[in-house]
Amino acid sequence: MTDEQARPAGTGPSTREGSALPGQAPDPDATVAVPTDGPSAPPRSPRRAGPGHTRTGGMWVGLILSAIVLLFLLVFILQNLDPVQIHFLGAAGTLPTGVALLLAAIAGVLLVAIPGSARIVQLRRAAKKGRRAV
Repeated sequence: MTDEQARPAGTGPSTREGSALPGQAPDPDATVAVPTDGPSAPPRSPRRAGPGHTRTGGMWVGLILSAIVLLFLLVFILQNLDPVQIHFLGAAGTLPTGVALLLAAIAGVLLVAIPGSARIVQLRRAAKKGRRAV
């Protein structure tokens, strides 16, 4: 057994002569590429002349999207002004339909956000304890 046959794949030289299937005579003129140390890094893309993505740019995109959502909510409320009777925990009153639906949606968001925030705080505390132990 030669040195090249005894080496694991990917640790030998970058080319190997005479690759053939078992039982066939190797072709001395054939050269086959063999990976050396692993995958090579992808080619780097050319840099742009501008500043690229920044936190401030992301904030502006978020503000613009928020303004669009608020505009749609305002249109929804203004188009649904028919009064509806609301009963909640013994209290009763009338509200425009759009406002009542908006308040119900806000309550739904809070039902998700409060336990989610508590879980995030819990995970952060556990992460800090893990870092202190190391």
